[in-house]
Amino acid sequence: MHSIGNVALLDLRKVAFLCSRKFPQEAAEKAYRWADAQRLAGTCVISGYHSPIEKEVLCRLLQGNQPIIIALAQGLNRLDPEWELHLESGRLLVISRYAQSVSHPCESKCYQRNKMMIDLADTVVIAHASPGGSLERLCSDCAGKVMVL
Repeated sequence: MHSIGNVALLDLRKVAFLCSRKFPQEAAEKAYRWADAQRLAGTCVISGYHSPIEKEVLCRLLQGNQPIIIALAQGLNRLDPEWELHLESGRLLVISRYAQSVSHPCESKCYQRNKMMIDLADTVVIAHASPGGSLERLCSDCAGKVMVL
């Protein structure tokens, strides 16, 4: 695994957050309330922050000071400049299973990234899993640690 940031965050209790790209509006509203609660509680959240809801959850988490882990489905070659301050403060870790030469995520890389996050997390929170989608299939393999919002 490749990383940039505070690798000690991997030793913390972590909650993985995932959501399918297509989702009902009520899932978004629940996810945003959940994210605000995690920010206030100081929970370490790990996610790919790739789907629209996941991106908004990251925006809400970055407003706090709790630890955050971002798992990429590509190499660590294109990091958001907004993350620099959080990396320097030690509250952010960016991880990837892929070399820097991997410049674009694809469905199989996203699936592998999500599997890695679930393996690293103590608990998994799903805002929405599209019926028949890869996230639903992945979650069925680890039902004991999954909670649906």
